[in-house]
Amino acid sequence: MTANAVPPIDAETLLEWRHDFHRHPETAFEEHRTSRRIVEILEQAGLPFVSGLGGGTGIVATLQGRLGDGPSIGLRADIDALDVTELNDVGHASRVPGKMHACGHDGHTTMLLGAACRLARQPDFAGHVRFIFQPAEESEGGGRVMVEEGLFERFPMEAVYGVHNWPGLPVGEAAVHDSAVMAAFDVFTLKLRGNGCHAAMPHLGCDTILAACQLVNQLQGLISRETPAHQTAVLSVTQFHAGDAFNVIPEGVELRGTLRCFDETLRQRLAQRFRDAVEAQARFHDLEADLDYQPRYPATFNTPEHAQRCATVLEAMPEITRVHRDLPPSMASEDFAFMLNERPGAYIWLGNGERSAALHNPHYDFDDRLTPLGVDYWVQLVRTLLAHHPDTP
Repeated sequence: MTANAVPPIDAETLLEWRHDFHRHPETAFEEHRTSRRIVEILEQAGLPFVSGLGGGTGIVATLQGRLGDGPSIGLRADIDALDVTELNDVGHASRVPGKMHACGHDGHTTMLLGAACRLARQPDFAGHVRFIFQPAEESEGGGRVMVEEGLFERFPMEAVYGVHNWPGLPVGEAAVHDSAVMAAFDVFTLKLRGNGCHAAMPHLGCDTILAACQLVNQLQGLISRETPAHQTAVLSVTQFHAGDAFNVIPEGVELRGTLRCFDETLRQRLAQRFRDAVEAQARFHDLEADLDYQPRYPATFNTPEHAQRCATVLEAMPEITRVHRDLPPSMASEDFAFMLNERPGAYIWLGNGERSAALHNPHYDFDDRLTPLGVDYWVQLVRTLLAHHPDTP
């Protein structure tokens, strides 16, 4: 298909795509319908692509500019949903029980598809664009899998860029960080086991509940008393499972949670001190401890010069009313970090509205006013970075 034969993409089409993705959410490495729909749209646009990546559902499409040779850059969108039951009363609400697009990846996918189609229609740039549709961003590391499969070797690119919608930030505003954007992310599952006993005779057993409660409090000291005040870290115990009777001290307790920070040296030290605290508490209460501590995502850091390029593009867009350069980084995490560990680039936030529900909330919904703005950003970024200049990017 020639560039002129690519059908134009209007706001109504973008809305249709986004609502279709939202109605049919799929979670990590199971995004088969989503992947097929992306492929259908890429085929209609005449864009060559490779599918079956990133564990089976990832896709990379490539577009060559018509202005000659130049660098290659990557644009990435995450495509997976969450195990959340949607509580929105809207026509495009999730039709899959227990799953929903509660983080806006349906919008991210739509924005990148819209940009790919528009650029395919008018490829007035020099070089190549790689459109990366990545599965399993939510805690399962689809970005890591794509990198380990040889993403940057199979599809060479000098830089890579990402976008995330941001609740609380008005639509039409953006945020660009010079360095740290999102925190590193570790998860833990701890099982404490001892001799269960009657609640009336605790001296005859080992009180796993008491030990676990003391440990939850003690672990917070790793942040409040062992982490330098100028460094940021968060430790959250998010699950506590134990017992099923009023009068029995259970023989087992299970705790789960996360630990997040930005500095890698601090991250490794906190992980070791976490293990030390568990071992000491278990020894004191005569319990067996089974700790599964898993480093998941590294921290997401922008390359300063690439962040500035993104900010410059945003500031030149009439739809953007403000570009924040001083917002604090988020303690949430992003597996786009694996890509930024391999190539320079930047990850920015686009406002999803001041009244938007929080990410991962059952009332969240991507603001459809953001979709055409996101398409425009991707298109302008490509045309700016891959303008026909010998020194770009």
